[in-house]
Parts: sequence; structure tokens; C-alpha cells
Amino acid sequence: MLDSLAVNPQNDVVDRFIIARKQTEALAAPLSEADAQLQSMPDASPAKWHLAHTTWFFETFILCEYAPNYQRFNERYNYLFNSYYNGIGDQYPRQQRGLISRPSLHEVLEYRQVITSKLLELAEKNANHQPLMELIELGIQHEQQHQELLLTDIKHAFFQNPTFPAYAPHADISASIPTIGSTASSTSTGFALDWLSIDSGMVNIGFDQTGFSFDNERPSHQAYLHPFQLCSALATNGHYLEFIDSGGYQIPEFWLADGWAWLQSNRATRQGVYKHPLYWITRGNDWFEYSLRGLLPIDRQQPLTHISYYEACAYAAWAGARLPTEFEWEAATKHYDITPECIDIKLSPQSLKKKPQALKSESPLEQAFGSAWQWTTSSYSAYPGFSPFEGLAGEYNGKFMSNQSVLRGSSCVTPLGHARTTYRNFFYASQSWQFSGVRLAKNI
Repeated sequence: MLDSLAVNPQNDVVDRFIIARKQTEALAAPLSEADAQLQSMPDASPAKWHLAHTTWFFETFILCEYAPNYQRFNERYNYLFNSYYNGIGDQYPRQQRGLISRPSLHEVLEYRQVITSKLLELAEKNANHQPLMELIELGIQHEQQHQELLLTDIKHAFFQNPTFPAYAPHADISASIPTIGSTASSTSTGFALDWLSIDSGMVNIGFDQTGFSFDNERPSHQAYLHPFQLCSALATNGHYLEFIDSGGYQIPEFWLADGWAWLQSNRATRQGVYKHPLYWITRGNDWFEYSLRGLLPIDRQQPLTHISYYEACAYAAWAGARLPTEFEWEAATKHYDITPECIDIKLSPQSLKKKPQALKSESPLEQAFGSAWQWTTSSYSAYPGFSPFEGLAGEYNGKFMSNQSVLRGSSCVTPLGHARTTYRNFFYASQSWQFSGVRLAKNI
């Protein structure tokens, strides 16, 4: 039993399960069979695989465990769509998922419908079964993670097409419009950076509330912070253009040794990606950025996204600052009483805001959530007293606590209701296809 989830059997878990399943299918709806088959790199997965894997998760962890005399929809799917659960069995090679042309997209969607129906039937008969409700909650959160991955992966796949096709050409981009009076004009490099000071002391870190959290957010514990300053807003495209124009990609003193080696080994890649952020290109003297709405002129006030940890550290060093630790980031959001929106909405390609939010003025600490995942200097490791989920779900997070860095916050494609102040995202230092950005910090 995942006793630490503390899910109330009388809540809306089943309703949110239905919404989450529909949301994923809505996000895949603009894709053709060929689109859904694309895998542009080993780190990414085809949209069709995301649709199938999230279904496999509910089938494997819930139906196979709790439905009497359950028979798998297709025994071969346990090999094709198992991501990394060695305790369950072997997996099809991750880097070759784009070669799985069968089952077809239609067959995968049929698979989803059958499993959704069977799970709802099981849940109706066991409405007061808390361990079952807790596993459904975990499955919802897992599906929301893959909703974000589906969008980031299809963006990377479409970027390989020289015609730069739009995933959702009519999506709402109003979130990119500045709403603060002092914001610089659209031709400037960005707005001025303000610094917020946080005193030293002991702070509570980690999840200590009721409701859902992943095992890597627990247990709650105390950490000591030295006094520090945190930038009030995220670095913008305009700020990063200053770094590029000053020769930031050519000056080794700003780069970690591993980062400089990574930079040199990848300089000749297509589109010159390692001379600027992923998805940036030049046409003549003008900068453009590929988005889910297609290729658009660079918005200099928009928060910087799609940079690696190496690039984030280099930019921070160039700016005379550093990245925050994950504890500093969490302490600051708690200090300013910032929490993400917790309502569920019906996501669709038209309703998603496909660009990070520019400045708003509700809090001194801007853009903590909903714009870009923010790199920290913290290594992804276990909290003191960490205990993984019980049973087969124990492989969910803990096995990845090696050689990765923590990102905090959430991005413009994170489903609402999925972010938390204590949420710990994690990626390798060279990865930049996620909506990852920078919030600077300084010592006092």
C-alpha cells in the first residue's frame, strides 16, 4: 500500500482519472499516424508510445493486481510499453521506440478505451478501497507527467522538419504578453533584474501536508540556509542574447569543465544548436525561436527556456551570479507564500498556453510556476530517511538518484494541478529539450 499518499477514498480521484485520460487523448488529437510515430532522439518517445505506456501503467499496477482473474489486453504490450521497471520484466530498447509501427495508433487508442473502461468498472466496485484509490492517484500523476513529455517530445520531433510545422497554430499565447508597467519595450534586451534577500536560518524542506506527493519529496526535514539573494524573475531571452553577443559560448572561464567539453564536442551539430539555446535559429540578422505554434520571432521579454544545466551555469557565471540550491528555491517560495494553481482543467491544444509567462505583479517573486522549470545546483539525491513507494512502484524515482540535477517549479506545458512547492524534477546536465530556464541567485 502507498500509505504515504493519504488519499481520501471519498474524493474525486475517479473523476480526475477520466479527465486525465481525456486530456492525453486531446493532446494527441492534432497528430497524424506518422506524427505519432516520430522519435527524434533516444531521450524522447513517440506520442503513440506515451499513449500506450500510460495505459500499460494502469493495467499493470492496478488491473493485474486488483481485478479478479484479469487477463492482459495483449501480452506483448508488457514488453513493448514497459518503460524501466525491471521488477516487472524486460523492456523494448528505449532508443528504438520509434520503430514500433505496430500496434497502430488506432489500436493503441482502442487499448486505452478498454483499459479505461475496465479500471472504471473496478473502481466503482471498490470505491472505499484506499490502496486502490492511492494507486489510481499515482497513475493520474504519472499520466500528467507524460502529458508534458508528449508535448516536449513532439516539439523536438517537429523541429527536425526544415519546414518547422506547428503542432497547434491557433493556441493561446496571451501568457507571453507582459502585464507590468515597468517592463521594457519589445525591442529591448529584457527588463531589469531585482534581487530579493532571504535571511539565514533553519527551514523545513519537503512535503509535510495531506494529499499526493511523490516519494522523492519526502520525508520533510530541516536544512540550514546561509543568507542569499534570489532574482525576482526568470532570465529572459533578451538577457541571454546579451550573453551570446558578448561571446559567452566562446569563453571557457564561464563554463564547467564538463560543460566546456560538451560544448566543444557538439559544436558542429545541425542548426548550430550548441552556439545558442535549442530551438533558436537565425535568418539574416534576426533571431527566431521554434515553438509549438511554429517558427516565431524571438520575444526578448519571454523567459528563457530549453537550456541545459551547462548553459545555465555558464550564463549565471557570466552574470556574476549562480544558480540557487533547491532548498533556497523552496524556502523562497514558502517565504513569499507562493503556491501553484491547483485546479484541474481540460487541456487541449487550443487551451494550452504554449509560451512561458512574462511578468505579472502579484508577488515579489515572479514566475515560480507555469513558465519554465528552473535549474538548481542541487544533485538529485535522497532526502534523509527517504523511503521509496512500496511494491512494484518502488522503482518510480529512487533508482534515478545518480548524476542528475534538480529543477524546481513547473513549465508552461505542465498540467495545472500537477505542480507543488516541493516537486522535484530532475534531468541530466546536457539535456535541454524540456522547458528549462534560469533563476539567478547570489551570496550575501
